[in-house]
Amino acid sequence: MLIELSVSNFLSFREKQTFSMVAAPRLRKKENVFKPNVKGEKLPELLKVAAIYGPNASGKSNLMKAFELIRTISTREPSAQNKPLPVAPFRFDPSLVNQPSRIEVHFIYQGQRYEFNLAATTERIVEEQLFSFPKGKETLLYERFHTPSGETYTFGDSLEGGREVHEAWRKLTGPQSLFISQAVANSSDELQQLRQPLRWLQHGIVVVEADMNLWAKASQRVAKDHPTIAEEIVTFLQEIDVPVTGMRFEPIGGDTEEKEAIKESAETPRKIESIKPEKGIKTTLTHKSALGEAKFEFDEESRGTQNLFGFWLPWRLKGAAPDELLGTLAVDELDSSLHPKIVASLVAKHLKLEQPAQLIFTTHDTHLMDTGLMRRDQFWITERDMNGATQLRSIHDFEGRESEDIEKRYYEGRYRGLPLLRRN
Repeated sequence: MLIELSVSNFLSFREKQTFSMVAAPRLRKKENVFKPNVKGEKLPELLKVAAIYGPNASGKSNLMKAFELIRTISTREPSAQNKPLPVAPFRFDPSLVNQPSRIEVHFIYQGQRYEFNLAATTERIVEEQLFSFPKGKETLLYERFHTPSGETYTFGDSLEGGREVHEAWRKLTGPQSLFISQAVANSSDELQQLRQPLRWLQHGIVVVEADMNLWAKASQRVAKDHPTIAEEIVTFLQEIDVPVTGMRFEPIGGDTEEKEAIKESAETPRKIESIKPEKGIKTTLTHKSALGEAKFEFDEESRGTQNLFGFWLPWRLKGAAPDELLGTLAVDELDSSLHPKIVASLVAKHLKLEQPAQLIFTTHDTHLMDTGLMRRDQFWITERDMNGATQLRSIHDFEGRESEDIEKRYYEGRYRGLPLLRRN
């Protein structure tokens, strides 16, 4: 589970900004929080849902990119070629252009709390640190710093493997690779101490961008291979008032093209290597009305229905893993092509989940502020300051009552984060 994430000198983030899923004390709606399962440590409750508001170009999507950056770098495979790391410094400040982007994430996995710190330029990893907190005691597992004189490593006394193994891991770690990734890739299954936090860094947060096209294709393939999944998607759509009663799948563009390629290859053997037919799926959805049923191809569906079809897969995966992986779903523009009541319904369904799982999303839909579903500490605001840098704040940081009209106060500018429109 995510506790909090801090980011600085990355895209529109200049100074350190912290996004937190720690619940504020003494607020009502206890069903909106859960108690983290941590061995030997009593932590504050965590939020199940957080919504992020703000004007266009204020940094909402950049926060989602910070979440994705963790997965991208931790899953990066070593390469003999020098491939730039996917970081980008804050461009308006010349003093930061050549400085590293920084990410700090606190999380819980398998009953253990961790802190992972990363600083990187496009050319190399500059800093990397991992701490664990057994029974609440901060314990350094390892740290790595790049200096003008070279790289220095410090290995904690409790890091398993022994000095010789640690040195072998260090020598295998290139300037663009994470030490933790190389250590796990080159260790036996008996060594689990670094394997566990790496699994969370790679899979703990699922980030979904506004374009659901790839997710929609993945959902179709899963539904095609598993009829029970197809029924589950139909039920999911029906529950949010999409009148779909069934779906069919037919392969397209594969078998015929492949046969022609094989036939042609008898005459030109080398040609088969360059012909790679793409097997697609034709998805047909059945709709029902008072006049009867009608069938529509997937491409004929509305953008909202297509988005919902794609959204089903990450929604279904959220919190489904038995070992608490995939427990945090971060969605950019959850309200894209969706009616406000559908968004509210999805949030309400998530809040009713018994298993601990987190939903974080950006949105412009202020209808949620007026539903009574969420608490003040679940609303976050982004805005640009005069330097073009993102400022990130929780509405709970502003003075106010728990029962106040949050939507009304937001439009009055009490929490800031509104677009400044010029008048001609």
